[in-house]
Amino acid sequence: MNYTGRRALVTGASAGIGEAFAVALAEKGADLVLTARRGERLKRLAANLEEKFSIAAIVIEADLSDPGSPQKIADELRKLGADVDILINNAGFGLPGAFENADWIAHRDFIELMLTAPAHLVRLFLPGMQARGYGRIINVASLAGLVPAGAGHTMYGASKAFLVGFSQALAAENETTGVNVSALCPGFTYSEFHDVNETRGIVARLPKFMFMQARPVAVGALGAVESRRTVYVPGRWNKFVACLLRMAPRDWAAALVKRQVRNFRIASKS
Repeated sequence: MNYTGRRALVTGASAGIGEAFAVALAEKGADLVLTARRGERLKRLAANLEEKFSIAAIVIEADLSDPGSPQKIADELRKLGADVDILINNAGFGLPGAFENADWIAHRDFIELMLTAPAHLVRLFLPGMQARGYGRIINVASLAGLVPAGAGHTMYGASKAFLVGFSQALAAENETTGVNVSALCPGFTYSEFHDVNETRGIVARLPKFMFMQARPVAVGALGAVESRRTVYVPGRWNKFVACLLRMAPRDWAAALVKRQVRNFRIASKS
Protein backbone atom coordinates (compact mmCIF):
# COMPACT_ATOMS: atom_id res chain seq x y z
CA MET A 1 0.00 0.00 0.00
CA ASN A 2 1.70 3.12 -1.25
CA TYR A 3 -0.59 6.13 -1.30
CA THR A 4 1.94 8.69 -2.45
CA GLY A 5 0.14 11.15 -4.71
CA ARG A 6 -3.28 10.20 -3.30
CA ARG A 7 -5.40 12.33 -1.00
CA ALA A 8 -7.52 10.89 1.81
CA LEU A 9 -10.47 12.53 3.56
CA VAL A 10 -10.91 11.27 7.13
CA THR A 11 -13.97 12.30 9.12
CA GLY A 12 -13.89 12.24 12.91
CA ALA A 13 -10.10 12.46 12.63
CA SER A 14 -9.38 14.18 15.94
CA ALA A 15 -9.19 11.01 18.07
CA GLY A 16 -9.60 7.25 18.20
CA ILE A 17 -9.95 5.22 15.02
CA GLY A 18 -10.12 8.38 12.89
CA GLU A 19 -6.78 9.61 14.19
CA ALA A 20 -5.32 6.12 13.69
CA PHE A 21 -6.48 6.18 10.06
CA ALA A 22 -4.86 9.59 9.57
CA VAL A 23 -1.52 8.35 10.92
CA ALA A 24 -1.60 5.10 8.93
CA LEU A 25 -2.45 6.91 5.69
CA ALA A 26 0.27 9.52 6.24
CA GLU A 27 2.79 6.74 6.88
CA LYS A 28 1.88 5.33 3.47
CA GLY A 29 2.40 8.68 1.77
CA ALA A 30 -1.15 9.99 1.44
CA ASP A 31 -1.93 13.67 1.67
CA LEU A 32 -4.78 14.29 4.08
CA VAL A 33 -8.00 16.17 4.57
CA LEU A 34 -8.88 16.00 8.26
CA THR A 35 -12.30 16.98 9.49
CA ALA A 36 -14.00 16.95 12.89
CA ARG A 37 -15.61 19.41 15.28
CA ARG A 38 -12.43 20.01 17.32
CA GLY A 39 -10.41 22.24 15.04
CA GLU A 40 -7.46 22.83 17.37
CA ARG A 41 -6.85 19.12 17.84
CA LEU A 42 -7.01 18.63 14.07
CA LYS A 43 -4.47 21.40 13.52
CA ARG A 44 -2.03 19.85 15.98
CA LEU A 45 -2.45 16.44 14.37
CA ALA A 46 -2.03 17.87 10.86
CA ALA A 47 1.14 19.76 11.81
CA ASN A 48 2.63 16.68 13.44
CA LEU A 49 1.90 14.44 10.45
CA GLU A 50 3.19 16.99 7.94
CA GLU A 51 6.46 17.29 9.84
CA LYS A 52 6.89 13.57 10.48
CA PHE A 53 5.91 12.17 7.07
CA SER A 54 6.41 15.11 4.68
CA ILE A 55 2.81 15.03 3.50
CA ALA A 56 0.31 17.86 3.06
CA ALA A 57 -2.68 18.06 5.39
CA ILE A 58 -5.79 20.23 5.01
CA VAL A 59 -7.91 20.88 8.11
CA ILE A 60 -11.63 21.56 7.77
CA GLU A 61 -13.51 22.06 11.02
CA ALA A 62 -17.03 20.74 10.52
CA ASP A 63 -19.89 19.18 12.45
CA LEU A 64 -21.37 16.45 10.26
CA SER A 65 -24.64 16.52 12.19
CA ASP A 66 -25.19 19.79 10.29
CA PRO A 67 -26.83 18.87 6.95
CA GLY A 68 -24.76 21.49 5.13
CA SER A 69 -21.35 20.19 6.27
CA PRO A 70 -20.68 17.60 3.52
CA GLN A 71 -21.27 20.17 0.80
CA LYS A 72 -19.17 22.71 2.72
CA ILE A 73 -16.26 20.25 2.77
CA ALA A 74 -16.63 19.52 -0.94
CA ASP A 75 -16.83 23.23 -1.80
CA GLU A 76 -13.68 24.07 0.18
CA LEU A 77 -11.75 21.28 -1.51
CA ARG A 78 -12.99 22.34 -4.92
CA LYS A 79 -11.68 25.87 -4.29
CA LEU A 80 -8.30 24.36 -3.43
CA GLY A 81 -8.33 22.09 -6.49
CA ALA A 82 -7.99 19.09 -4.16
CA ASP A 83 -9.45 15.77 -5.31
CA VAL A 84 -10.34 13.01 -2.85
CA ASP A 85 -9.07 9.54 -3.74
CA ILE A 86 -9.70 7.85 -0.39
CA LEU A 87 -12.75 8.49 1.80
CA ILE A 88 -12.86 7.27 5.41
CA ASN A 89 -16.37 7.76 6.82
CA ASN A 90 -15.48 7.44 10.49
CA ALA A 91 -17.30 10.20 12.42
CA GLY A 92 -19.87 8.88 14.84
CA PHE A 93 -21.29 8.79 18.33
CA GLY A 94 -23.95 6.96 20.33
CA LEU A 95 -26.97 8.01 22.35
CA PRO A 96 -27.02 6.05 25.62
CA GLY A 97 -30.28 4.94 27.16
CA ALA A 98 -33.70 4.03 25.85
CA PHE A 99 -35.11 5.68 22.72
CA GLU A 100 -37.59 7.90 24.56
CA ASN A 101 -34.93 9.32 26.88
CA ALA A 102 -33.45 11.56 24.18
CA ASP A 103 -35.41 14.30 22.45
CA TRP A 104 -36.03 14.20 18.73
CA ILE A 105 -33.40 16.83 17.94
CA ALA A 106 -30.72 14.51 19.37
CA HIS A 107 -32.06 11.59 17.31
CA ARG A 108 -32.23 13.78 14.21
CA ASP A 109 -28.60 14.83 14.65
CA PHE A 110 -27.66 11.18 15.16
CA ILE A 111 -29.31 10.14 11.89
CA GLU A 112 -27.67 13.03 10.05
CA LEU A 113 -24.20 12.18 11.32
CA MET A 114 -24.38 8.39 11.21
CA LEU A 115 -26.39 7.75 8.04
CA THR A 116 -26.98 10.84 5.92
CA ALA A 117 -23.49 12.40 6.08
CA PRO A 118 -21.60 9.24 5.02
CA ALA A 119 -23.99 8.70 2.10
CA HIS A 120 -23.78 12.38 1.13
CA LEU A 121 -19.98 12.37 1.18
CA VAL A 122 -19.90 9.25 -0.99
CA ARG A 123 -22.28 10.89 -3.44
CA LEU A 124 -20.08 13.99 -3.59
CA PHE A 125 -16.74 12.23 -4.12
CA LEU A 126 -17.57 8.91 -5.80
CA PRO A 127 -18.09 10.35 -9.32
CA GLY A 128 -14.60 11.87 -9.29
CA MET A 129 -13.10 8.57 -8.17
CA GLN A 130 -14.93 6.75 -10.96
CA ALA A 131 -13.80 9.29 -13.54
CA ARG A 132 -10.15 8.90 -12.45
CA GLY A 133 -10.44 5.11 -12.28
CA TYR A 134 -9.25 4.96 -8.67
CA GLY A 135 -10.93 5.22 -5.31
CA ARG A 136 -11.05 3.70 -1.85
CA ILE A 137 -14.05 4.08 0.47
CA ILE A 138 -14.13 2.73 4.02
CA ASN A 139 -17.34 3.13 5.98
CA VAL A 140 -16.66 2.58 9.68
CA ALA A 141 -19.54 0.41 10.82
CA SER A 142 -19.38 -1.89 13.85
CA LEU A 143 -19.73 -5.43 15.05
CA ALA A 144 -23.06 -4.11 16.37
CA GLY A 145 -24.22 -3.84 12.76
CA LEU A 146 -23.77 -7.57 12.23
CA VAL A 147 -25.57 -8.93 15.30
CA PRO A 148 -29.11 -8.61 16.72
CA ALA A 149 -29.76 -5.33 18.50
CA GLY A 150 -30.22 -5.11 22.24
CA ALA A 151 -31.70 -2.57 24.62
CA GLY A 152 -30.09 0.85 24.84
CA HIS A 153 -28.31 2.93 22.18
CA THR A 154 -31.43 2.16 20.19
CA MET A 155 -30.41 3.29 16.71
CA TYR A 156 -26.68 2.57 16.94
CA GLY A 157 -26.75 -1.01 15.67
CA ALA A 158 -29.34 -0.10 13.05
CA SER A 159 -27.17 2.74 11.74
CA LYS A 160 -24.15 0.44 11.51
CA ALA A 161 -26.19 -2.23 9.73
CA PHE A 162 -27.11 0.44 7.19
CA LEU A 163 -23.42 1.18 6.59
CA VAL A 164 -22.71 -2.51 6.06
CA GLY A 165 -25.49 -2.88 3.48
CA PHE A 166 -24.60 0.44 1.86
CA SER A 167 -20.98 -0.66 1.49
CA GLN A 168 -21.94 -4.02 0.02
CA ALA A 169 -24.14 -2.38 -2.61
CA LEU A 170 -21.49 0.23 -3.48
CA ALA A 171 -18.84 -2.47 -3.80
CA ALA A 172 -21.04 -4.44 -6.20
CA GLU A 173 -21.82 -1.35 -8.27
CA ASN A 174 -18.13 -0.43 -8.57
CA GLU A 175 -16.55 -3.79 -9.36
CA THR A 176 -15.18 -2.50 -12.66
CA THR A 177 -14.60 1.18 -11.85
CA GLY A 178 -11.37 0.95 -9.85
CA VAL A 179 -13.21 2.01 -6.69
CA ASN A 180 -12.95 -0.43 -3.77
CA VAL A 181 -15.48 -0.20 -0.94
CA SER A 182 -15.32 -1.82 2.48
CA ALA A 183 -17.30 -1.72 5.72
CA LEU A 184 -15.07 -1.85 8.80
CA CYS A 185 -16.83 -3.63 11.68
CA PRO A 186 -14.72 -3.30 14.83
CA GLY A 187 -15.78 -4.42 18.26
CA PHE A 188 -14.65 -2.65 21.41
CA THR A 189 -11.77 -0.31 20.60
CA TYR A 190 -9.89 1.92 23.04
CA SER A 191 -10.98 5.49 22.27
CA GLU A 192 -12.89 8.45 23.68
CA PHE A 193 -16.14 6.97 22.32
CA HIS A 194 -17.08 5.44 25.67
CA ASP A 195 -16.35 8.67 27.55
CA VAL A 196 -18.61 10.65 25.24
CA ASN A 197 -21.35 8.03 25.58
CA GLU A 198 -21.02 7.85 29.37
CA THR A 199 -20.26 4.11 29.35
CA ARG A 200 -16.58 4.16 30.35
CA GLY A 201 -17.33 2.79 33.82
CA ILE A 202 -19.38 -0.06 32.37
CA VAL A 203 -17.00 -1.19 29.64
CA ALA A 204 -14.00 -0.86 31.97
CA ARG A 205 -15.29 -3.98 33.73
CA LEU A 206 -15.12 -6.04 30.53
CA PRO A 207 -12.20 -8.45 29.93
CA LYS A 208 -9.24 -6.79 28.22
CA PHE A 209 -9.12 -9.47 25.49
CA MET A 210 -12.36 -8.01 24.12
CA PHE A 211 -10.66 -4.70 23.30
CA MET A 212 -8.40 -3.68 20.43
CA GLN A 213 -6.12 -0.70 19.96
CA ALA A 214 -7.17 1.76 17.26
CA ARG A 215 -4.02 1.41 15.15
CA PRO A 216 -4.36 -2.28 14.15
CA VAL A 217 -8.04 -1.68 13.45
CA ALA A 218 -7.21 1.11 10.98
CA VAL A 219 -4.23 -0.64 9.39
CA GLY A 220 -6.23 -3.84 8.96
CA ALA A 221 -9.07 -1.93 7.35
CA LEU A 222 -6.71 -0.40 4.77
CA GLY A 223 -5.46 -3.87 3.91
CA ALA A 224 -9.04 -5.11 3.63
CA VAL A 225 -10.15 -2.40 1.22
CA GLU A 226 -7.09 -2.99 -0.94
CA SER A 227 -7.92 -6.71 -1.14
CA ARG A 228 -11.58 -5.90 -1.89
CA ARG A 229 -12.93 -7.41 1.32
CA THR A 230 -16.35 -5.81 1.46
CA VAL A 231 -16.97 -6.51 5.16
CA TYR A 232 -13.96 -6.57 7.47
CA VAL A 233 -14.13 -7.64 11.13
CA PRO A 234 -10.79 -7.08 12.91
CA GLY A 235 -9.61 -9.23 15.78
CA ARG A 236 -10.03 -12.91 16.59
CA TRP A 237 -12.58 -12.35 19.36
CA ASN A 238 -14.74 -10.15 17.14
CA LYS A 239 -14.55 -12.66 14.29
CA PHE A 240 -15.59 -15.42 16.68
CA VAL A 241 -18.59 -13.42 17.96
CA ALA A 242 -19.67 -12.44 14.45
CA CYS A 243 -19.40 -16.04 13.22
CA LEU A 244 -21.17 -17.50 16.27
CA LEU A 245 -24.12 -15.13 16.07
CA ARG A 246 -24.36 -15.48 12.30
CA MET A 247 -24.53 -19.28 12.53
CA ALA A 248 -26.92 -19.40 15.49
CA PRO A 249 -30.69 -19.30 14.93
CA ARG A 250 -31.87 -15.70 14.99
CA ASP A 251 -33.92 -16.07 18.18
CA TRP A 252 -30.99 -17.73 19.98
CA ALA A 253 -28.64 -14.98 18.90
CA ALA A 254 -31.10 -12.32 20.02
CA ALA A 255 -31.50 -13.99 23.41
CA LEU A 256 -27.72 -14.15 23.86
CA VAL A 257 -27.33 -10.47 23.01
CA LYS A 258 -30.18 -9.59 25.39
CA ARG A 259 -28.40 -11.34 28.28
CA GLN A 260 -25.02 -9.78 27.56
CA VAL A 261 -25.94 -6.24 26.55
CA ARG A 262 -26.33 -5.05 30.15
CA ASN A 263 -22.58 -5.52 30.54
CA PHE A 264 -21.72 -2.72 28.15
CA ARG A 265 -24.77 -0.55 27.46
CA ILE A 266 -26.98 1.82 29.37
CA ALA A 267 -30.49 0.52 28.72
CA SER A 268 -32.26 3.39 30.43
CA LYS A 269 -31.21 6.81 31.62
CA SER A 270 -33.11 9.18 33.86
